[in-house]
Formats: sequence, structure tokens, C-alpha cells
Amino acid sequence: MDVKERTFQKQPTIFLNKKSQAVKTRERAERYTRNVGLGFKTPKDAVEGTYIDKKCPFTGNVSIRGRILTGVVIKNKMTRTIVIRRDYLHYVRKYNRFEKRHKNISAHCSPCFRDVQIGDIVTVGECRPLSKTVRFNVLKVSSAKGAKKQFSKF
Repeated sequence: MDVKERTFQKQPTIFLNKKSQAVKTRERAERYTRNVGLGFKTPKDAVEGTYIDKKCPFTGNVSIRGRILTGVVIKNKMTRTIVIRRDYLHYVRKYNRFEKRHKNISAHCSPCFRDVQIGDIVTVGECRPLSKTVRFNVLKVSSAKGAKKQFSKF
């Protein structure tokens, strides 16, 4: 486990100082996980992993409510944060045509999604503000199917 924080990392919902001998004989520690609902399954890495992330929707203290969006990953250089691009068409009445537009959305990417690459299609859910620009949390990752920055409707 590569922990970058200097403090002791623990899940606030798990009590670590039990006095019974049953805990010491077990090889695996308890882990708090939950189902976010809306038909999204909890990833295997969230249940069996050892990471601590308070902003993770599966193991942390974040509830998913509001909008569910999909987009393409265009940047993943931040720690536990990705930028997704959402392409859409805007109708211009004067010319009776559509124009291409896009929006970039910052989303928190939990460590249970380890292999997120540029070009992957991700599904994000709205949550409370996690930072200045992050209001969404990654719920599902689909593998890439095409080019990096090409306009496409899902």
C-alpha cells in the first residue's frame, strides 16, 4: 500500500481497538463498504482493497445524488482526480444547423479504479462539493474504444 499521507489512515466507521481474541486470529481486517445504489455494483478492489479514501463513494462518506453523466477521460495527472470531456450538439436556429460544443468536468477517481487511462469512457455521479472544482465521483469505468479527442455521441 503506497500511502502518501503522514497520519494514521483508518476508516472512521471501523473500531480498531477490540479486546477479544477473535480479531487477532483472523487474517483479514474489517472493511466498511456500501452499495451506492442506482444499479452500480461495488468494485472488487473496493471490497478487498486496503486503501483509505474518505471521498470514495464505496468506502467513504460521500452520497451520490442528482445527475448521472458519462464522458471521456482526457486528463489523469492529478492525484485521485480525473478530467472528463462531455461532447454535445447545440442547435443554432438562425442557420438551422447544429454546432459542436464540449464541457470539461473534474471528477474524483477512487483508488479502486486503478487502471483509468486517457480515452476511457467513465460514468460519474453528482455528489456534494469535494473541492473547489470537483462535484462528481466516478462510479463505473468502461474501456476505450477509439481516438483520444474525437467528437462522438455515446
